[in-house]
Amino acid sequence: MVSYVIPLIFLTVLLLSAVKKQNSYAVFASGAKDALSLAVEIFPFLMTVMVGVSVFRASGIASALSQFCAPALNFIGIPPQLTELMLIRPLSGAGSLAVLDTIFTTYGTDTYIGLCASIIYGSSETVFYVTSVYFSRCEVRNLRYAIPLSLLCTIVGYIIGCYFMRIM
Repeated sequence: MVSYVIPLIFLTVLLLSAVKKQNSYAVFASGAKDALSLAVEIFPFLMTVMVGVSVFRASGIASALSQFCAPALNFIGIPPQLTELMLIRPLSGAGSLAVLDTIFTTYGTDTYIGLCASIIYGSSETVFYVTSVYFSRCEVRNLRYAIPLSLLCTIVGYIIGCYFMRIM
């Protein structure tokens, strides 16, 4: 059943374009052209985020911050093994996926640590990646409130998610 979803969407789009009497090929080509120009516009912002995450992990700052934050996070019920995931997740989806895989390999997927890691990964967003993409496109330069509020909501989500996991 699932294997039919994409062809069904494709056929639906073609049928809708035929009903509306639009040239589906021309509309598709125009959308592809817009997507290419968007990719060129946001590339410097994405590259900055990727380089920053690589430097953050390779320099050992992520590990040092993890060790520093671990006692406070452990006090509020978040396992100290998840601090690196919590630090990397707002920065990089791929980096946090690598940390999540390490957590699963080390502690398992059905343990409290593995389940909390799943909650943290699945219920949060790569804040800096999203802001770099969206705000670069709409040319917003003043991110005074957007990033701190997003990070605060992310942390509150981590705490609440792990709390509910603990009481369930």
